[in-house]
Amino acid sequence: MHILILGATGRVGSHIAAHALKDRHHVTALVRHPEKIRAHDRNLTVIQGDVLNQGDIVRAIHGVDVVISALNTDGTTTLSESMPLIIEAMHNEGIQRIITVGTAGILQSRSFPNVLRYQSSESRRKSTRAAEEQGETLEEAAIREVKEETGLEVELNGIFSVSEAFFEDRSHHTIFFTFRGNIVGGEINISFPEEIEEVTWIEARRAEKYIHIPSELMGLITSKSTAPYILRGTINHNT
Repeated sequence: MHILILGATGRVGSHIAAHALKDRHHVTALVRHPEKIRAHDRNLTVIQGDVLNQGDIVRAIHGVDVVISALNTDGTTTLSESMPLIIEAMHNEGIQRIITVGTAGILQSRSFPNVLRYQSSESRRKSTRAAEEQGETLEEAAIREVKEETGLEVELNGIFSVSEAFFEDRSHHTIFFTFRGNIVGGEINISFPEEIEEVTWIEARRAEKYIHIPSELMGLITSKSTAPYILRGTINHNT
């Protein structure tokens, strides 16, 4: 069988591709960054392109039997914008089968390798953007995300800044919490290279640009000022 996999460089798509190749299927992967494909197999064809480009989809879908979409659904419109293009290309090629995957919940737990993610204390995750797991405080989420994304163990020392932004193209209103913290253990380890390219150290003043500190507040990061983080626990308005 000839399979087109969309999202083949992601955590889910890479697993699908590996299993398909292991079962000796022919796999075509349409990816933006071919260098992120780690598999080397004579049955694998890698096409550089974008699922938001109709011409790229038409080029990749020609001659396949089934489409598998493992596109990232994390806070973007990629899935909703690309799916009409995919369906149209399938119709024109006479392809009637498509499988879509919208969550990484069936993967092995990162903390407990012997169980699946939904069976552990983990629930879901949105790509490179931090999110709280079910029942997890904001501070606990920050500590976990640092460990998962860098391999480092940290303790937090209050909130450095709170900022917000409107993403018009996504219709999102986002609030950013930036914590101060100290490294207390671990070592740098990139567990998900398809999501994180590099962990590096930069001078404090340069770091302020990456967290969008306004010019009139430059130098704030070296002042060691913090706002207290207060966990008020669970509140029941019915009591």
